[in-house]
Amino acid sequence: MSAAPIPADIHTLADYERHAAARIAPATWAHIAQGNTPANRAAFASRGLLPRPLADLRQGSTATTLFGQRHAAPILLAPVAYHRLVHEAGEIASAQGAAALDTTMVVSTLSSVPLEDIARATRDAARELGHAAPPPGWFQLYTQPDPAQSLALVRRAEEAGFAVLVVTVDAAVKRADFALPPGVGAANLAGFAPQQHRTGTLNGQVVFGSPLAQTAPTWETLAWLRRETALPMVVKGLLHPADVIRARECGADGVIVSNHAGRVLDGVVPALAMLPAIRAALGPDFPLLFDSGVRSGADALKAMALGAQAVLVGAPQLHALAVGGMAGVAHMLHILRTEFELAMAQCGCTQTSAIGPDLVVPTGF
Repeated sequence: MSAAPIPADIHTLADYERHAAARIAPATWAHIAQGNTPANRAAFASRGLLPRPLADLRQGSTATTLFGQRHAAPILLAPVAYHRLVHEAGEIASAQGAAALDTTMVVSTLSSVPLEDIARATRDAARELGHAAPPPGWFQLYTQPDPAQSLALVRRAEEAGFAVLVVTVDAAVKRADFALPPGVGAANLAGFAPQQHRTGTLNGQVVFGSPLAQTAPTWETLAWLRRETALPMVVKGLLHPADVIRARECGADGVIVSNHAGRVLDGVVPALAMLPAIRAALGPDFPLLFDSGVRSGADALKAMALGAQAVLVGAPQLHALAVGGMAGVAHMLHILRTEFELAMAQCGCTQTSAIGPDLVVPTGF
């Protein structure tokens, strides 16, 4: 499944989505599109950017520092499972595309290529491109029923050179009715006992009697992971201000505000709606990132104006990968970077630190 040239009519991430829908198997497309993206998109649409012309733009830069690591722009690839669903090279091509745009990729526990191979591909691509300091990837952890298996994944990520551990906490108890096609699987979990996704009837209960509920991560899980690794630990999937405070007390070094694209809870609040309250709870300096529904550079600027220091982009990387392979991912990131810089310029911001809540206004439409 080699990638065709990028269609000439692709100018936005929505264009990539439109083309991808025609190239991905219907069942896979339905799985990728699952969730409350419309609600997340509506949250962005309900807020407008306020232009601030006449700023001196000659020293403008999108450079951002997170956990001691420099990023060319505050845009990362979110952890997304099973890239080989849409392209034969899978996460290798995505990592190469990210490296081409000096962008950090957060590698999923459920990647369809081993995490070590993805880390190696990132380093090799950066070296071939002449990047003096290739962006080290981040590793996303889904905790396993056996703590020893969770720790084994952390140790592999450390040894492979990943710079940050992202612990996803909102997806342990969810429906799982999508059957992976032959040849696609969770490469990092090879040799692990398969998780039980069925509900149960223990003591007359259904979900609460299931293996999912019995092995879901807890606050003690976070505290244990903090004791076990020296990597910066970022917790992904929190929406309540009290929960982000408790995560910080458990040793989290950062938080990613996310509703998992609405895939795990029907009727979940749009993540963007909770961002200002979470920033207020954490104070101005605690690292706070955002992931849910970003589809343009203007969206990234809105999320940052409401309190995020960086954003992560999920489904669009699969759309771009399906359409253009490695080049598609790089092109998608280039579109986002261009849109983000244009939005910053229009709003009079020459540094990401200048992005503030005064730039976003509720539209009321």
